[in-house]
Amino acid sequence: MKSIVRGGGLAIGAALLLSGCGIFDGKREGGPAAGPAPAPASDLVSDTPVKVGDPYMIGGATYTPADIPDYDDVGYASWYGEELAGKPTANGEIFNPGGISAAHRTLPLPSYVEVTALDTGRTILVRINDRGPMVSDRLIDLSRGAAEQLGITGGTAAVRVRRTNPPLAERAQLRAGQPVPERIATPDSLLAILRNKLKAITAPKGAVVAQPAAPIASGGAKPGDDRLVVEGPGATKVGIKPAAKPVAAAKPAPARPTPAAKPAPKPATVSGPYAVQVGAFSSEANANAAAKSVGGSVARAGKLWRVRMGPFANDADAKAALANAKARGFRDAAVVHD
Repeated sequence: MKSIVRGGGLAIGAALLLSGCGIFDGKREGGPAAGPAPAPASDLVSDTPVKVGDPYMIGGATYTPADIPDYDDVGYASWYGEELAGKPTANGEIFNPGGISAAHRTLPLPSYVEVTALDTGRTILVRINDRGPMVSDRLIDLSRGAAEQLGITGGTAAVRVRRTNPPLAERAQLRAGQPVPERIATPDSLLAILRNKLKAITAPKGAVVAQPAAPIASGGAKPGDDRLVVEGPGATKVGIKPAAKPVAAAKPAPARPTPAAKPAPKPATVSGPYAVQVGAFSSEANANAAAKSVGGSVARAGKLWRVRMGPFANDADAKAALANAKARGFRDAAVVHD
């Protein structure tokens, strides 16, 4: 403020302070500079309705969108920017290159994912509102703003993409195109597991690496050429063809009876005081699915179904199993000592 009230005019000064430091005709008339204010609710894009979408075809390859709550995968990220600024995304929003958004081939629109750079361990939260990239070795396409926040300045980068359910405040920030604080950096031990997983699923150059195989972008294609609006007019939607009827196999000739083989000896039971608590589930089916994915076991614990790995004879074996569980998306898993 330019005017200063002294002496006994404290009440008048307070009134002037409240009125003089407000906003008049769109301009701030003094006072400390404020940080970026949250966008008005009327300016935010909506998270509803969530669109999964029908199967669609690009370049002869069919992609089937699906709502997978525990989606967790590794692959390569590319990015796109000003070439599509102001154009509609696949769910009808207007693309903002500086916003924190992304394109994915099959996750619902919108979805929220954590994207981790496998070279640095940096992890950011991103809102998916577009379809792409339609290139065989790519997992996600980041906006320029998201790529800059993650530290990707050019080309592609190895990443982990994990679906998450962030707080409402963070959703509002991303809906306004603004970044939220980075997540805790991924530890080196887990990064090593994720890098090895990426190596294992990356086929040699020229091999088919997706089911179905995605088309390879032509040399003259520009960034963003593979964007498409699945939900709006012009999208190519296809149905799922029924599987072909299996051909009856010829009946094998009857085998000659052979002496009964001796049953193989049962492996020695491993015992120890250590175990990995993967999680507790209200649904037995979900617990069985989790146990199958990590090679664990299910046990009833009150009204819940507990999934554990082990037991293990020592802490080192338990920690190795813990890293495996977290690499498969069970980030709350922990070593327990009975």
